[in-house]
Amino acid sequence: MKLLRFVDQAGSPALGALVDGGVAPLSALAPEYAQMRQIAAADREALQRLSDRVAGARPEFALADAELLAPIERPGKYLAIGMNYGAHAKEAEKLGVTVSKHQTWFNKQTTCIVGPYAQIDPGVTERLDYEVELGVVIGAPAKGVSEADAHRHVFGYFVANDVSARDWQFHSPTFTMGKSFDTHGPIGPWIVTADEIPDPHSLDLRCLVNGEQRQSSNTSKLIHNIWQQIAYLSTAFTLETGDLLATGTPEGVGVGMDPPRFLTSGDVVRCEVDGIGAIENRVR
Repeated sequence: MKLLRFVDQAGSPALGALVDGGVAPLSALAPEYAQMRQIAAADREALQRLSDRVAGARPEFALADAELLAPIERPGKYLAIGMNYGAHAKEAEKLGVTVSKHQTWFNKQTTCIVGPYAQIDPGVTERLDYEVELGVVIGAPAKGVSEADAHRHVFGYFVANDVSARDWQFHSPTFTMGKSFDTHGPIGPWIVTADEIPDPHSLDLRCLVNGEQRQSSNTSKLIHNIWQQIAYLSTAFTLETGDLLATGTPEGVGVGMDPPRFLTSGDVVRCEVDGIGAIENRVR
């Protein structure tokens, strides 16, 4: 299933599914679900029942007529891993960033999250950058899970742009300040449930700025794969239903170019992951 959130006729957030290129609201199909997090928490049998209903549904309106929101309500945690593609790690080293032998995680404060087509507000940064990433939504809570069992804790996948304020990123060694400006977390356009992505480690992803391709890679090149990421994080703390993970960005970021090429007002950033979809955001 491709599950999404949109603004209904009353101006309120609503749940829907992508069906035949249009939107089928879940209010009639599955009124028992008021939030995406409830669906993420559902067991396999409940998800299958929902899938069966969606498969038999017809869209009520065209996707183009829908105002899409971030596909899940504000999560408890939004965690992102740094330097998780080899070529991007080399970019970082050239810029003086120490690449750890351990997984390098930082928080994106959840107030940064916006919808798949929302504008990006630079705020005070003068070094605005883009990072296309495959995103993961946690389903069943994960604590102390093994790499072999980690896939059982994934609800679905989405496209993320880890928008970065490079001049603020190094105010703190945690990166959090430069990764959490309001609007610097576009995600979407929907959540593709895990059953539709049999291998999340074979997906092409790319980022384009004003139609020019800046990043292009494949998730097979992740240094620490998704199962390893979940096992590592859950060793320390519980990943709860609805938590989000951004799994790393490939080479080609603006700060790594010579000379650097940062985003400016009016630029349009498009992030794509094959099998998932695309998000597109204009810099305010």
